[in-house]
Amino acid sequence: MRPKFSFVLSALISLAAVPLFAQVQTEVPAPVPGAKPVTVERIRVHSAAIEGNLEGESADRDVIVFLPPSYNQDKHRRFPVVYALHGYSIGAEQWTHEIHVPQTIEGAFAQGSQEMIVVLPDSKTAFNGSMYSSSQTTGDFEKFIYHDLVAYVDVHYRTIPDRRSRGLVGHSMGGYGATRIGMKHPEVFGSLYIMSPCCMSPMAAGFGPPDQAKERALANEKKVAAAKSPSDLAAQSPGFASAGYATAAAWAPDPKNPPLYFDLPTKNGDPQPEIVAKFAANAPLAFVDQYIGNLKQYHAIAEDVGDEDGLRFDTEKLHEILLSYGIENSFEIYHGTHTSAVADRFQNHVLPFFSRNLWFGAR
Repeated sequence: MRPKFSFVLSALISLAAVPLFAQVQTEVPAPVPGAKPVTVERIRVHSAAIEGNLEGESADRDVIVFLPPSYNQDKHRRFPVVYALHGYSIGAEQWTHEIHVPQTIEGAFAQGSQEMIVVLPDSKTAFNGSMYSSSQTTGDFEKFIYHDLVAYVDVHYRTIPDRRSRGLVGHSMGGYGATRIGMKHPEVFGSLYIMSPCCMSPMAAGFGPPDQAKERALANEKKVAAAKSPSDLAAQSPGFASAGYATAAAWAPDPKNPPLYFDLPTKNGDPQPEIVAKFAANAPLAFVDQYIGNLKQYHAIAEDVGDEDGLRFDTEKLHEILLSYGIENSFEIYHGTHTSAVADRFQNHVLPFFSRNLWFGAR
């Protein structure tokens, strides 16, 4: 029998075999009668934090901004902002179709949620996802979100530039990003909503038979060794097949290992403990205890996950850890898969949550 360590390795190098990051299809709530239209702006935001990355990712990021119905009517009114992070394999534009905005934003406002600005940044990379992490290989997408993007939005839109008036939400890889960034930066955000987060634990169940780990490791090593560039490797590994390379680029960067500038967790099919440790060090359930003081600063925290989603176990663990430290946070397991209820949750749970918990300023 292989030791548990090999099973952990199997998990790390076969992410593509599991729909942990998948954002595929969702049930759409019916349009709300009388809902007023929001204004949609597609812009580009330059990020100094992403400049000079070794993977060649553009520092000019696509961002979609949704301005509430009253934004252009009352020129003196300022609004809170919700930053919504997409999952693996998609970008901001595809994310709009999965949470079905602007319809769900309009529906939430029509049903009584207070008006706010909603911002969808694009963090897709050569390997289909930045993991919202800080890496010399991909660039510092963590800082792009909490610093560069927030600063841009506060300058160019009528926001309430106060942490109490900023919310952070994400689904799947975006849920991981909301967890990671939220833990580290309570000085920027005041409320968190974590939807079906991936990658919470150093080891997750369901990655396939552990006795195939070495075979898969050798195949990955061979493919990486033959690649001439990130785009070359990405072309050979479309869609979720690039997930393992995305995590390696985000969590095991190596500026001395061109042309891909990352390390795999194996060499000659065998584990490299120091690289596996880097992956494990980026698991929120492994580092949450370091950030309890930060998490206690949030006005409100919520998590949700579908009852048919394998990620429910780690999501519930996060909820229980926070409770053990006396941090109040709501947690719901709803009926659905990883993706089936995302649009409904966004309209009927996420935006109402921020409506209740963000600061809307003195009126």
